[in-house]
Amino acid sequence: MKDSDFRNTIKLKCTFFVTLLVQLVEMNRKSLFRQFLVWRLRHVSNRQFMMILSVLVGIGAGLAAVVIKNSVHFISDLVHQLTQSSRGYLYLITPSIGIFLSVLFIKYVIKRPVRHGIPNVLYAISKNQGQMNRHNMFSSIVTSALTVGFGGSVGLEGPTVSTGAAIGSNIGQLFRLNYRQIKLLLGCACAGAMAAIFKAPIAAIVFALEVIMLDLTLASLVPILMASISAVVTSYLLMGQEVVYPFKVTETYEMIDLIYYVILGVLAGFVATYFTRIYILIEHWFERFQRSRVRILVGGLLLGALLFFFPSLYGEGYEFVNQALAGDVSHVFDNSIFDFLTDNFAAMASLLSIIILLKVVAASLTFGSGGVGGIFAPTLFMGANTGLLFATIVNKLGIHQLHVPNFALIGMAGLIAGVLQAPLTGIFLIADLSGGYEMFLPLMVTATASFATTKTFEKHSVYTHQLAKRRELITHDKDHAVLTMMEVKNLIETDFAKIKPEATLGDLVEVISEAHRNLFPVVDDEGQLHGMIKMDDIRKIIFKPALYDSTLVKDLMYMPAYYISPDDTMEDLVEMFRKSSRFNIAVIDKGKYLGFISRANAFTAYRNQLKMFSE
Repeated sequence: MKDSDFRNTIKLKCTFFVTLLVQLVEMNRKSLFRQFLVWRLRHVSNRQFMMILSVLVGIGAGLAAVVIKNSVHFISDLVHQLTQSSRGYLYLITPSIGIFLSVLFIKYVIKRPVRHGIPNVLYAISKNQGQMNRHNMFSSIVTSALTVGFGGSVGLEGPTVSTGAAIGSNIGQLFRLNYRQIKLLLGCACAGAMAAIFKAPIAAIVFALEVIMLDLTLASLVPILMASISAVVTSYLLMGQEVVYPFKVTETYEMIDLIYYVILGVLAGFVATYFTRIYILIEHWFERFQRSRVRILVGGLLLGALLFFFPSLYGEGYEFVNQALAGDVSHVFDNSIFDFLTDNFAAMASLLSIIILLKVVAASLTFGSGGVGGIFAPTLFMGANTGLLFATIVNKLGIHQLHVPNFALIGMAGLIAGVLQAPLTGIFLIADLSGGYEMFLPLMVTATASFATTKTFEKHSVYTHQLAKRRELITHDKDHAVLTMMEVKNLIETDFAKIKPEATLGDLVEVISEAHRNLFPVVDDEGQLHGMIKMDDIRKIIFKPALYDSTLVKDLMYMPAYYISPDDTMEDLVEMFRKSSRFNIAVIDKGKYLGFISRANAFTAYRNQLKMFSE
């Protein structure tokens, strides 16, 4: 035997044994995991198991927050070192670089779209049985770090929530949990992510209940609480106990101040409405660009220009928010070409107003050009600066002396209540950040006024407008939520005996003799629906053989007045049943017959879905 043949033989045998060993290990692993699942069902109750998983999900969300924060700080420090020697000119291209790298990672590594954080979670809950792709456990970390680190004017809260939710979803899928259990883990992950970022566990729980729209029950509240606690502890251990927006209330309020807090709330509501509409407008504007390179070029250059003129729009902007919370307006001029106007009050007020209005533009350009991030940070940025501007102007005019830092703080709650349409989240988050509840009444007043003002003009938040537009949004209304989760195409019944339009009454009688339905669609060879025949309409003539050959089906059929498309929603189907009083509705797709949906089958499916949703 030749040496080469001998080596090939040995190589083949080694490959065979390695493959066999891998298969045995895999089989053993699956067998052990299956045994664990059986043991768990016998010895650990569902409630106990969910509490254990909620802690694991909280730790995972906390780790995700730590990794994202540290990654962004590392990248942004490098970028700042480069831009310091260039007098800010590199700001013109750094956002494009970060967005370009994010798009490359999505296109060639992930090869799937990375949806924006919280809307991605809401979509998974409403239309995907709570299931999220595995790549979401790391893809948002990489893309958001590149986007924000290089200057994308968005936040990290959304990607952190999405990452934590993906961890919770995949853990739920691994242990073969049902929809309601996976949904609870998603809520735990969202609460954990928010708690880890802001170190505000109470606000995180409120956020999960208000924004993610979980049911407020003891069964859901305890796991969310445990996830929030475990995430905060993880964040404390790895990043210390310093909060993102440190604030200490040094001066409270007088009753006369509440009038100004109401005015601030109304102003915040108008700013929130502006935020929502500009965000949607720019989102639609970018849809006209089919190629990603065009979106990157256009959006990146426009964003770079904004950062060049207004450096405070760079990245998350948390350091500028902290300056606003201290009552300091110097960030308006820092490192900008307008620093010669420092002592001009009118210039300061004008520039601060422009920065507030442009923050949402910068965030929308970041998203539209392909970047990944969240809107929480831009919302807080605009809120703090809105409160700062309002109090500064009132003080300058001598109308009344306001404590500027307090108004900057309360302005953040006002924008959260308006933009996210989540007033409780705004109230409790800012109360947590301020380290106490001395300002609770002004928080309630401003958040309520802002929410009411925004709701007057905008029905849905920036998180939910797309889902609501596609009728995929789940709300706290259980009936609406159950209908949203159901799909028309899953209810189609196809066991109706068909007849051709050129057939005779005799042919129809033959079909009837073997059918178990009293409704007969008239369909040609190409599947086009020509009409339908009801048993009640032909009952008087089916026992007259003399008419069998002379009477044609096309002379007996009628076109249904009510029919539905498989792409229609369950609410459309329910409305169709209500208006028509029919027991069966035809399903037609571009003229082609697909089947019928019976009232009884739709009701049974609704009851089953409601049971799964509510158990």
